[in-house]
Amino acid sequence: MSYRPLSSLGHCVPLLRAGLIAGIILAAVAYPIVAAAGIGAKVGAEFSEHRADLLRASLPAETSYVYAADGKTVLTMFYEEYRQYTKLKDIAPSMQQAMVAAEDSRFYQHRGVDPKGVVRAFVANSQSGGVSQGASTITMQYVRMALRDSATTPQEVQEATAQTSIRKIREMRLALDVEKQMSKEDILERYLNSAYFGHRAYGIYAAAQIFFSKKPKDLTPVESATLAGLVKSPSEYDPVTSDQQEAVGRRNYVLERMGQLGYLSPEAAAQASTEPLRIDQSDPRNDCASIPQQHNSLGFACDYLKNWWSSQSAFGENRLERIDELRRGGYRIVLSIDPKIQEAAEKNIDAEGSTGSPFAHGLVVTEPGTGRVKAMAVNRKYSLDTSENPPTSNPEADPKVKANYPNTVAPLLGGGTLPGYQAGSTFKMFPMLAALDAGMPLSTSFNAPHRYRSEVYNGWSPSNASGAMSGTQTMWSGFGKSVNTYFVWLEEKVGADRAVRLAEQLGLRWRTDVDRDHASPEKAKTWGAFTLGVSDATPLELANAYGAIAADGRYCEAIPVLSITNRDGTPATYRTAGGLEREVAKPRCRQVVDAGAAQAATDAARCPTGDTPARGGCGGWSTADSVRGTVGRPVAGKTGTTDSTRSAWFVGYTPELAAASFISDPDNPFNAVGDGQSQRPIDAVAGTLRDALKGQPSRDFTPPPDRMVG
Repeated sequence: MSYRPLSSLGHCVPLLRAGLIAGIILAAVAYPIVAAAGIGAKVGAEFSEHRADLLRASLPAETSYVYAADGKTVLTMFYEEYRQYTKLKDIAPSMQQAMVAAEDSRFYQHRGVDPKGVVRAFVANSQSGGVSQGASTITMQYVRMALRDSATTPQEVQEATAQTSIRKIREMRLALDVEKQMSKEDILERYLNSAYFGHRAYGIYAAAQIFFSKKPKDLTPVESATLAGLVKSPSEYDPVTSDQQEAVGRRNYVLERMGQLGYLSPEAAAQASTEPLRIDQSDPRNDCASIPQQHNSLGFACDYLKNWWSSQSAFGENRLERIDELRRGGYRIVLSIDPKIQEAAEKNIDAEGSTGSPFAHGLVVTEPGTGRVKAMAVNRKYSLDTSENPPTSNPEADPKVKANYPNTVAPLLGGGTLPGYQAGSTFKMFPMLAALDAGMPLSTSFNAPHRYRSEVYNGWSPSNASGAMSGTQTMWSGFGKSVNTYFVWLEEKVGADRAVRLAEQLGLRWRTDVDRDHASPEKAKTWGAFTLGVSDATPLELANAYGAIAADGRYCEAIPVLSITNRDGTPATYRTAGGLEREVAKPRCRQVVDAGAAQAATDAARCPTGDTPARGGCGGWSTADSVRGTVGRPVAGKTGTTDSTRSAWFVGYTPELAAASFISDPDNPFNAVGDGQSQRPIDAVAGTLRDALKGQPSRDFTPPPDRMVG
């Protein structure tokens, strides 16, 4: 059999063309049938997974916003695709019209698939010998984007975007189904919020912000035409990085179409086409490193938020899923950092004036009874740029390694993977609290020698810092003077393992192999040095642990937020092991020790600060007796130093706030800060509590019950 070219058929050509066109139109409107049989059989199963009702329910990825405690000041955003969902009523009519003119002029006439568009594209592509026109309607494009955005595997993403006939058939079938369930207005709204405009702008809100620094409702017809023209090819028509002639030409085409469709008068369209291209570009903030300079210190709180978020099962099965949800879920997050308390903390550690020191001096404040973090300050700048940092002080590190100052993003205050710093005698709180919780009264006495040999701890022989500490001590005087030998003896009586387990219940975690080994059930009973604070801890942990004592033994998990709301405005929730639904941002508290025991521990903890306990005596002197006078109200706390004063600590609290401050070299723990700097954490906590509580009425601690006094 031989064939003749179409041109040789002479008078038959018009008939053949007419038949071909009729066939195309018939095929276009019959796609639901085709998809159910023949070539559509393969995609039939997929339709059950990607039904139109699921597409109607699905929403594109959206930017999460982080606010200061006022709920108004935007600190930063998290996103993979910068997008904020915007209702159609909040999008300028000219933007809606420009998008229809640019992408689908018959949008309001067809039912999801445009037969005329299919014919036009077929003829144009046949004449050009390639793909010069597409037949995708706005509805079909929305289906494609919705399938892509709702994909959970790389294969689903590829199937949603692959240039195949199967994909096209699926889009047409689903477009027809979507139009049965959604109004044209809903479809256009979803489309405008899903389209990519280039420059990391996903959706019309981001596009209006990035290219014109304004909201979608304020776009002019010329600006609308510019943005609508980008969707076809964001890189080719990019008015910022590409040839502006291309962008202007595409804009003017859209304006011309708007005039032809009656959205603009011919005169207005012609006049608009003569206007120069005016771009007012914005670069949206993303992640913690982009927090504005005036709020730079909040970068550390933001970093803690990320680490905390990644541990919350409410947001995914693992860390990667949770961070992905943060970047795509459209959450509204209000930090718990209190501006007044944060300012007080920064002032009292001199965050701006001491960034040139290898010694990190930091402070964390939490709220007893809620666990909310109220301040996080350290003498560092939160920045990824460490190029000007000096070499590290660690002699074992590569000389090319940079120090952690003045710039760093390391979680020096806690909440991350860093182990922290040896906390010294601040750990004496845990065996004392364990003893009180076991029923031993505050008056429990021991004639503490300068050096004590422990038979329980295999002959270990610790000594006191001063010979003046020798003699009979109670919990009041032993804690106030920080008598090592008294607390080793007390720890023997209650059991080191009990003290270790209590510290864990109060939020401490063991992050080094050595600490984990000593804290193990097999070895905790013989960890005598635990009471002397040989373990690493973070200021976040210690502030919150002491905060539980201030709250009469009620421990609340540390939490960096006041509220977290979903994109629909409802609170983000999770389900407890018992099946109860609770808000993620609500405090999570539990009674860890008897309230009377906690009140007794506080009474003893008033001794180190120069305060007067309600029920006993402090023995004449204390390790931080300036604190009470500085704070000017009832206050409790504990000092802590390590061997050779490699690090120094103070943890203090009132009924309202708990604060922990340290000074140490994070790069080299053997680089001793020296006795001369051991007062700095004491002064920082005292000054911060004073300034943070200024103007508030003074509250006293609840005295311990008689049974805890002895």
